[in-house]
Amino acid sequence: QVQLMESGGGLVQAGGSLRLSCAASGSIFRIHAMGWYRQAPGKQRELVARVISVNKTDYADSVKGRFTISRDNAKNTVYLQMNSLKPEDTAVYYCNAVLETKLNDAAIYWGQGTQVTVSS
Repeated sequence: QVQLMESGGGLVQAGGSLRLSCAASGSIFRIHAMGWYRQAPGKQRELVARVISVNKTDYADSVKGRFTISRDNAKNTVYLQMNSLKPEDTAVYYCNAVLETKLNDAAIYWGQGTQVTVSS
């Protein structure tokens, strides 16, 4: 059984910073990718940033230059440093992982989500 434990959301003023963390636990054999998606009210869930194996990263255009994703392989943890936050960054942020367990082939896993609210 795999769990993704998120932390770090909250309320911040525009221009401020937050750091999200997501730790994967369970019978993990190999992690192919970890990252963050977000969903604002009335909108579809969208990719924010992800780290693919061998540390290749992808970012949404809207966060490039402001957000930085990093991964600690030893801890099966991914971090999202969010700087220069804007009100339009307000959303529920979901951790995402594509990984293999010791019993199952690669599958997609989601965290429960953490709220990020940016006030103007």
